[in-house]
Amino acid sequence: MTQASTLAGLSNLLTYSAMLVLTLAMIAFFVSFAQRRTAPRAVAAAPTAPALVGAPPGPAPTPPEQPPTGAEPGRRAGNIAMALSWLAFALLAGAVITRGLWAGRVPWGNMYEFSLVSAFAVLGVFLAISLSRDIRWMGAFLIPVVLLTLGLAVTVLYTEAAQLVPALRSYWLLIHVSAAVICGGGFTFAAVTALLYLTRDSYDRDTRAGRALAPVARRLPAADRLDTMTYRTIMFTFPLWTFAIVAGAIWAEAAWGRYWGWDPKETWSFIAWIVYAGYLHARSTVGWRGRRAAWLAVAGVAVFWFNYFGVNLLFSGLHSYSGM
Repeated sequence: MTQASTLAGLSNLLTYSAMLVLTLAMIAFFVSFAQRRTAPRAVAAAPTAPALVGAPPGPAPTPPEQPPTGAEPGRRAGNIAMALSWLAFALLAGAVITRGLWAGRVPWGNMYEFSLVSAFAVLGVFLAISLSRDIRWMGAFLIPVVLLTLGLAVTVLYTEAAQLVPALRSYWLLIHVSAAVICGGGFTFAAVTALLYLTRDSYDRDTRAGRALAPVARRLPAADRLDTMTYRTIMFTFPLWTFAIVAGAIWAEAAWGRYWGWDPKETWSFIAWIVYAGYLHARSTVGWRGRRAAWLAVAGVAVFWFNYFGVNLLFSGLHSYSGM
């Protein structure tokens, strides 16, 4: 058995091992989320009428309800899930590194490799944020996304490593694609928090959808917190996405002699940029918050991932070499 085949087998073994560990982590996250305390619907405070001069004082305001004391339910299962997630992250790192050693290049030269690295990035964003915030509740929703990405990669997109076409043999491959991968992790995280915001907000407004999703929605954090998490994540990721597009344009000039040619991949990258720029502009100038902003965040990630999967599979262009 050659060294190359050994590295290939090791990369695949680490990928499948990570998927097994992530499956266990997902189950533990489900248990932890199911055991979380439920929160009542957020009710807007009624306006207070001004007191009349000489009128007798009204009843004393009811003090706010204190949060329950003691250990948070589901914490033990959540801690187990987080430990398993870190283990899976290490296994995926090993899978990516050994894939690169086998190929003799950076491991994102085709759709399988980009999917593998994207799953690694989404999980990495989740774990990085968990270092400063308690977001174990989010694992029940984000880990399935990582597992689905890996499942698609190993069952549909898998291909043997091959040498890159001349246009890809550049240091810009490392700069441009690594920035795009990180953006994929950030935008996916923001889309999940936006969808959870919509779920919680529907529950707070007592809509039909909110009542149907009540078992999940009442265990989520407050809608304002979810909205803020979405906004801050996109605020961090959008400049990096801008850099990725600019780096791609510079690379295109070096490879093809023009900065921009409205290739399908370039066009949809720009559409994604427009959607996220519109999100930030609407938030800062028009005051779009809540549901309209959340739907923009979801639309942005839909365009982003269509740019990856749909454009590669449905259109032909200068980026067609990045297909299966």
